[in-house]
Amino acid sequence: MTAPACFVGIDVAKATLDVAVRPAGEAWSARNDDAGIAALVQRLRSLAPALIVLEATGGFETAVAAALAATGLTVVVANPRQVRDFAKATGQLAKTDALDAAVLALFAERVRPEPRPLPDEAARGLDALLTRRRQLLEMRTAEQNRLGFAAAAAVRRDITQHIHWLERRLRDVDSDLEQAVRSSPVWRLKEDLLCSVPGVGPVVSRTLLGELPELGTLTRQQIAALVGVAPRARDSGTLRGKRMVWGGRAPVRAALYMSALVASRRNPVIRAFYVRLRAAGKPAKVALVACMRKLLTILNAMLRTGSRWHTLDAGATA
Repeated sequence: MTAPACFVGIDVAKATLDVAVRPAGEAWSARNDDAGIAALVQRLRSLAPALIVLEATGGFETAVAAALAATGLTVVVANPRQVRDFAKATGQLAKTDALDAAVLALFAERVRPEPRPLPDEAARGLDALLTRRRQLLEMRTAEQNRLGFAAAAAVRRDITQHIHWLERRLRDVDSDLEQAVRSSPVWRLKEDLLCSVPGVGPVVSRTLLGELPELGTLTRQQIAALVGVAPRARDSGTLRGKRMVWGGRAPVRAALYMSALVASRRNPVIRAFYVRLRAAGKPAKVALVACMRKLLTILNAMLRTGSRWHTLDAGATA
């Protein structure tokens, strides 16, 4: 008889990897280093799992996910919120690394999330630079907030010096981002296409290149759901709740929000769409989210076809 399909969940921490296998019930731990990952890959290859699911954990999962995918194993890096909601739905409220691995294995078996290609090494490098840029911006904002409450002259001087240092580091990271994009002919072409759209600048285009490598490969419905700008129903019986957007990739949504804000004023297609929605009585934020979705749809079509921005064509795309 054919052996049942095997599903694996891996809970990733900075130093350890907790592994659970269904339906066999096996469980073990490994170190999250080169030797531990190599041993894990060898053991999982012998099991030939149908699907391996890990949670996105701020970058700690990158090395193991890349190593597993490089050997031909099917890997999905799942959204932590989706996994947590699944755990609650199954009654699993306790949380330990071993339990989390078991939940991930069950999630792989029951939900069967769709595998997507992992970004290549260059894309991961760009993503790391973008993450560092966000961290520097957050630190600068925190220091600027502290400066407003600092009374002592020495403290104000120290905070001001730190802000200046952070601004220099931001300029350095921006320079590294520029070099990373310009050193790749493929990325250079994609960035030129994206930046041809009024409202899309270098930061937005590089965020999309680094954090949304699927752009241009999916349908408009799939890309909107992946980013988290597709409205989700909240209905029950006769109750019709407000449609809301949630989940997806927050850094991409944040970049798209700023881009749509500019495009609603300066991009003729997006501006006309925004004005039409506001005239129809849509709240400003709802209209802006719709503009984000329309802009994303246009960018997705442009990369899929390799076309630059054209007002008439873009108006018909979405």
